[in-house]
Amino acid sequence: MQSRTGHSILRRFRVGGGGEVPRVKKAVAKRPGASRKVEPSEQRQGAAETVVARAPIDERTGAALRRARLERGLTLSEVASAASISVPMMSRFENGQSTVSLPLLERICAVLGTDLPTLFAEVQETVGDAQLIKAGDQMEVVRTGTKHGHTYRLLSYHKGPRKTFEPFLIEMDRASESYPRFQHPGTEFIYMLSGRMEYRFGDKTFLIEPGDAFTFSGNVLHGPEKLLDHRIRFITIIIYTE
Repeated sequence: MQSRTGHSILRRFRVGGGGEVPRVKKAVAKRPGASRKVEPSEQRQGAAETVVARAPIDERTGAALRRARLERGLTLSEVASAASISVPMMSRFENGQSTVSLPLLERICAVLGTDLPTLFAEVQETVGDAQLIKAGDQMEVVRTGTKHGHTYRLLSYHKGPRKTFEPFLIEMDRASESYPRFQHPGTEFIYMLSGRMEYRFGDKTFLIEPGDAFTFSGNVLHGPEKLLDHRIRFITIIIYTE
């Protein structure tokens, strides 16, 4: 969540030479397995394990050929016949079980009405990254609601010039005397883990109980209205739009 001005109050520090993540509060001892607050000097290179993965090139090439064939409404038999190869061989190509030579791949592309550069561009784009943050490495960060007794644990570090989403595990209790209101770009999603609360969205309030999922526009003023249990826990994800 962010303040009604739409600007996060987070200060920033760099991790492992890539991207930025919020500055966290002073480290304190916590029970084993619990998330901890980490000073920049303590941040370990491997705390947030991010990898880039892609399928083997034969599988990516085969998947691209299958998509092209299906988009044109062609059967395996039709493409195989036009390319002068057997149906089983064409099937193995599409399933990534055999490597297709460049001359034969060019011939199949011609049958599909495409060319090698177009196919290779699609093959190259079939890549994505994954990030694992172990429970003990999740960082507690400072946000607008911190001064109201909210605890924010950052569940993902976005690297790059522009963040697309922010996921947090939020804990709060009735010791808070007041609850802040938030307003920010994008869409927000809340999933209630434990406890109940009344949540304000504009001029309406909603009862959110464990297992409930609540999605709303971030540009409308929103925030907790009343805690119905002593302590509550929920996950919130802010998805930013263009």
